[in-house]
Amino acid sequence: MTEARRQFGVYVHWPFCVSKCPYCDFNSHVRDAVDQTRWREALVAELRHYAASTQGRVVDSVFFGGGTPSLMPPQTIAAVIGAIRDLWPVADDVEITMEANPTSVEAARFHAAREAGVNRVSLGVQALDADSLRFLGRGHSVDEALAAIDTARAIFARYSFDLIYARPGQSPAAWRAELTRALDLAGEHLSLYQLTLERGTRFWQDHARGAFVMPDEDTAATMYEETNALMTARGLPPYEISNYARPDAACRHNLIYWRYEDYIGVGPGAHGRFTLDRADGARGKRATRQASGPEAWLERVEAQGHATAEDRVVDSDEMPGEALMMGLRLAEGIDRRRFRALTGRDAAEAVDTGALSAMIQGGFLILDDDRLRATDAGRQRLDAVLARLLR
Repeated sequence: MTEARRQFGVYVHWPFCVSKCPYCDFNSHVRDAVDQTRWREALVAELRHYAASTQGRVVDSVFFGGGTPSLMPPQTIAAVIGAIRDLWPVADDVEITMEANPTSVEAARFHAAREAGVNRVSLGVQALDADSLRFLGRGHSVDEALAAIDTARAIFARYSFDLIYARPGQSPAAWRAELTRALDLAGEHLSLYQLTLERGTRFWQDHARGAFVMPDEDTAATMYEETNALMTARGLPPYEISNYARPDAACRHNLIYWRYEDYIGVGPGAHGRFTLDRADGARGKRATRQASGPEAWLERVEAQGHATAEDRVVDSDEMPGEALMMGLRLAEGIDRRRFRALTGRDAAEAVDTGALSAMIQGGFLILDDDRLRATDAGRQRLDAVLARLLR
C-alpha cells in the first residue's frame, strides 16, 4: 500500500477588526484606514515566497482567518485565491473558508466572496441573546446574527457558526435552551467554545478586579458534558474538543492542523508547519512565524518579499510531542501507523509509559493496535493528560 498524499493547507491572516472584543487575544487590530492595494500585493508576495519552498504540493484547503477577513474587499480575496491557484496545483474539492462577523454590512458581501472563490463561511455569532452579545462586546444584534445565518445558508453549500458558553451567570439549563435554538439554525457544523480568560485581554483585567464571576469548574464541566450529549443526539457529534459536525463535514483546514499535516501561513503573525524533504532522509518540519504587527509586517514584505520572523527546524525529537498535543484533541485520536511514518517513533513509546498506563486505567486514554486516543473525559482534561504524558 502506498503512503497517502500529505494534506496541504494555506492560512491567510487578515488582522483588522472594527473593534477589539474583550475576550480576544488573537492578533487583531483596529485601524481607521487600510491601504488595500499594498496589503493585497504583500499577501500575494508572501504566498510567492513560500511557494518556492513547497513546489508540487497540492492545496487541499485555504482558510482566511483574523481579525475579520470578511472585511477584506472581494478584489483582495479574489487576488489571493487566484495567486494560490497560479502557484500550486489545487484539489478539485478544495475547501476555501472565510471567517465572518454576522453584521448586516459583512453579510451583504457574501455573494461577492463566493464569486471570488470562497465556498465555506464560518460566522462568529458567539451568543443568541442580546445581553450576552453586549457583554461579549459583539457588534451585531441577535436579529443580524439570524439574518446572516440565513444569508450564509442561501449562498454557501457549507457554513458554520461559533457560540461561546460557560459565560458569567449562565446556567446549564439556559445553555441547553440556547444550544437547542442554535441546532435548529445549524447546517452541518458548529463550533462551541467555553469562555476562557486570556492574560492581556480586557476580560482578564475585569475579572481580576471582580467585575464578574465565572462559572465554577463543576458547572462548566456539566455544560461540556451536556453539550456533547445533545450534539451527538442531534447527529453532530464532537470530532474535536470544541468542534461538532455531521459525518464527513468537519472543517478540513482545521483537520490539517490537528492531524499534524502541512500548511503555510501568510499575513501578520501567521504560523506554518510543513515537512522538510531532506536529501539525507532525516525527519523534520519547518516551522515559520510571520512578524506580528501589521505595519511592521507590511514594511518587511515590501522590503524583502516576506516578513518571516522565525524559521526553524522541528526535528525528530520535538515532532512527537507536537503531533501528540494536536492529535489527542481529535475524537479519532492518533493513527499509530501514520505517526510512526511521520516521526519515526510509535505513539505509545513517545510518551511517559507509566503515565500512559495510568491514563488508560483511569479511563482518560484508549490504546489499541491502530490508534491512541483520548476518551471524552480525557479530552475534557486534555491539558492535564498531556502534562502527565509529556513530562
